[in-house]
Amino acid sequence: MRKILIIGGVSAIASETAKLFAKNGDILFLVDLNMERLNIVRDDINTFHPTTIYTQEFNVLNFDNHNDLFNNAIEILGGLDIVLIAHGTLPDQKQIENNPVQIIKEFNINCVSIISLASIAAGYFENQGSGCIAVISSVAGDRGRQSNYIYGAAKGGVSLFFQGLRNRLNSKGVNIITIKPGFVDTPMTAGMPKNALYSSAKVIGKGIFDAINNKKDIVYLPGFWRLVMFIIKHIPEGIFKKLSL
Repeated sequence: MRKILIIGGVSAIASETAKLFAKNGDILFLVDLNMERLNIVRDDINTFHPTTIYTQEFNVLNFDNHNDLFNNAIEILGGLDIVLIAHGTLPDQKQIENNPVQIIKEFNINCVSIISLASIAAGYFENQGSGCIAVISSVAGDRGRQSNYIYGAAKGGVSLFFQGLRNRLNSKGVNIITIKPGFVDTPMTAGMPKNALYSSAKVIGKGIFDAINNKKDIVYLPGFWRLVMFIIKHIPEGIFKKLSL
């Protein structure tokens, strides 16, 4: 029975992952912006998989409260084994690309807040000598594209930070996992046209659950994205900059 903190617990991917944790008998602490939605997710999970689930309203942009969140979760759960950082936004590139204030806000949500939360978790787990931090990054962070380079740059920063964190904590008994989903059919992508490359939140949630259980490092979900991004990353810049991606 593991003690798990999930930040961004109402997201479609996080809630699907939480269902699998609950089925496994783990104790959950779900946090997100909206308490009403958190309780809906909690009740939905408990309908099929009765387990102890705590909820807390939390805004990741309130940086001064990050330490308090961990202290509260550790006190209520009686310790901590796994942290899944799953919050994020997907901005409309065209609407914000000339708006520095909005760009900074998106970076604070999708990168800076994650770095802050992961750093606190890292310190706790390092002292404990065990634990797991998993983050939902994105294949978008592997190469900047004109259609979403703001979002991609934030996710790229997260992936690089977690690579360094993994190197730092490898000998400390702490597992650091970077999850890189491709296109996922969720409320966040509701306005986008779908194609065969899209996966369901349920598939991604199962992939995250398996990655944590198997102590992976970097996981592309579904797995074919590893090959797709390998090809995209190796297109010469002189050619890539001319492509409409």
